[in-house]
Amino acid sequence: MLSLLGPVTLAIIITAAVTLIIALVAIIMTFSLRKRMREFENAYVSLQTLLSGTPIEDLLKENLNEVSNLKQMLNNHSSRLVLIENKLRSGVDRAELIRFNSFKNMGADLSFTLALLNQEKTGVVLTGIHSVEECRIYAKHIEKGQAKVKLSPEEKQAIEKASTNNIIV
Repeated sequence: MLSLLGPVTLAIIITAAVTLIIALVAIIMTFSLRKRMREFENAYVSLQTLLSGTPIEDLLKENLNEVSNLKQMLNNHSSRLVLIENKLRSGVDRAELIRFNSFKNMGADLSFTLALLNQEKTGVVLTGIHSVEECRIYAKHIEKGQAKVKLSPEEKQAIEKASTNNIIV
């Protein structure tokens, strides 16, 4: 039967058969690839929506907004904290009270010196001198542990103790 067909016809039949086989393989591969593509799309959609059903892109945008808001809040708090620290540094946080007898004829330590200083050793020293007739109170400004006026030994002692203490009033 093959001898009845000419060599050209036989070549055409073989070419057609090979083309048909290639076409069938291409169709099978196309269906296989479409099936895999659908599985990939389903996996991609499930990845995008997570378990909550919210798309991951929306969650990421929301998180970026929250991070931005938190950064802004941090900057606001940082600037407020600097102001608070400056106020705290200048506020009185060290105190020392020294009691003493200012006159030999007095029976008790009724006189006192009170040093009120901040972290920079700046503040005031209050001294109360008690006698039989009266009580006088003196205030002296202290700048960085030093006074512009003469200090009594008790005032110097109160300033020194208050400067070394970390007692918060």
